[in-house]
Amino acid sequence: MNIKPVKSFLLASLFSTTIGTSLYAQKFEELAQTPPMGWNSWNTFQTNIDEPLLKGMVDTYVSSGMKDAGYTYFVLDDGWMSMDRDKNGDLVADPKKFPNGMKEFADYVHSKGLKFGIYNCAGTKTCAGYPGTRGYEYQDARLYASWGVDYLKFDWCNTDGINAIEAYKTMNKAIRTAGRPMIFSLCEWGQHFPWRWAKDVGQLWRSTGDIGPAFSETVTRNGWKPLSVLNILDRQDSIRQYAGPGHWNDPDMLEVGNGMKFNEDKAHFSLWCMLAAPLMAGNDLRKMSAQTTAILTNKDIIALDQDPLGIEAFRYYAFDGIEIWVKPLANNELAVCFLNRSDHPQTVSYDWKDHAITDTVSKTSFDFTQTTYKLHDLWDKKDAGTTAKIFKQTIPADDVVVLRLTKE
Repeated sequence: MNIKPVKSFLLASLFSTTIGTSLYAQKFEELAQTPPMGWNSWNTFQTNIDEPLLKGMVDTYVSSGMKDAGYTYFVLDDGWMSMDRDKNGDLVADPKKFPNGMKEFADYVHSKGLKFGIYNCAGTKTCAGYPGTRGYEYQDARLYASWGVDYLKFDWCNTDGINAIEAYKTMNKAIRTAGRPMIFSLCEWGQHFPWRWAKDVGQLWRSTGDIGPAFSETVTRNGWKPLSVLNILDRQDSIRQYAGPGHWNDPDMLEVGNGMKFNEDKAHFSLWCMLAAPLMAGNDLRKMSAQTTAILTNKDIIALDQDPLGIEAFRYYAFDGIEIWVKPLANNELAVCFLNRSDHPQTVSYDWKDHAITDTVSKTSFDFTQTTYKLHDLWDKKDAGTTAKIFKQTIPADDVVVLRLTKE
């Protein structure tokens, strides 16, 4: 296989409007210096949530090893509130779902050593039809702070006539005024090119529409077709220069454990870690298989995501279904992911010495004729030779091999 590098096309360069940082209240800069890791209720439960179910999920979060692997945030998505605000205009936790109130539930999450996240929307209503935040930004931020909220996911439904930049800027100011450090997750689906303006507004921003539990192609559900893992992957390479410590491109939550095949789950998780993506699991933690647990808690793969340089991978090569994604790491190390996105096994034969790697974003380069690196396979958990020899391996369909390269 004659492997040659492929150049990325910078779609975002077409949208070069510069918005001065002086327009924004200072966000909590110390937060999310590496991509946030956690769990979100939406992918599995949608609005079918209640306090007993979620407390059980919190307990499993800890006992399953997720917390020990680095997952920190427990994020409650849409459907937690009553259909109406109270007489003072405050949001109210649904008393049937949360009979003890949201402060008590947040305290329970904190008592387990986790951080608590909550959901609302920039529009007049949330995506599920509950009260939105439009016109109540400062009041809602104060309420979240009083409950001990550490993370706010802010969606973009029911927003006709609303300016996205102004809406998210206003909520940023409200969070800052409330005084409690909260990660601010902008969920406007990448429609307004948030990578161009959101660095000073929040810690992460969605770069695409919603993901579904499919690797290569999704099916239409209720008249709506979510994106697959590969759909989303193909939209990331052109915006990687906008990500870094404290400001992350968010390709949406993880679908690991939600019905894809083991190899697809493994590839999905690997690619998100290569992308320095926020890692928000969305499966039923109580029903995790041993394979799902092994994927979500693979600390060697997670270490790529959490690398302190915070550099997103780029597609170095693409031909006939084989892709090579490269992610520069701290200490002059490198992660290389071989992805087989075809429907049949393929054998890769890769001569490192023929392929010097240069990344203009991180200003790093790797010349394998000058320096030899050791290869460590992060899924098989074994050494795989060095860059002095040709790397040869057969990769199953919709699967990956992920190597970490360190100097000899």
